Amino acid sequence: MDPRVPALFLDRDGVLIEDAGYVYRPEDVIWIPGVEQALRAWRKAGFRIIVATNQSGVARGFFDEAAVLRLHAWINQQLGSAIDAFYFCPHGPDSDCDCRKPRPGMFLQAIAEHNLDPARSLAVGDSARDLEAAAGAGVRGVLYRGGNLAEFLKAYLP
Repeated sequence: MDPRVPALFLDRDGVLIEDAGYVYRPEDVIWIPGVEQALRAWRKAGFRIIVATNQSGVARGFFDEAAVLRLHAWINQQLGSAIDAFYFCPHGPDSDCDCRKPRPGMFLQAIAEHNLDPARSLAVGDSARDLEAAAGAGVRGVLYRGGNLAEFLKAYLP
């Protein structure tokens, strides 16, 4: 039996919270409907919950990495610590890093650090670059275009 576990990978802006442009403060967070219910259902199904997000606002000088870490801690606290890990790329769109989606670096790092099974995992993103990053790590991706996240993800629960 494979000791690796499946994961639900989520993009942050546009999937977990509304994409309101360079969000880094709790007062600017607008939750996607159904987030808490979705995380509970996937956790109950035995999935780890991982967030992988590009945060080019750091490279652009809008906020620093500490602000991103503070917001992620606040998000997880608001969600009852439902998220196992947050990964973020602080680099800009012209960066040659391996972590910025559409490259799979954040997914590969999470898979290695959390003993995840990419073949049994699912990634939810709101752009083609999210799905490309997932595919590069061997994770199936689905495109989320809004609405209640829990309702959307019901069809994908194993």
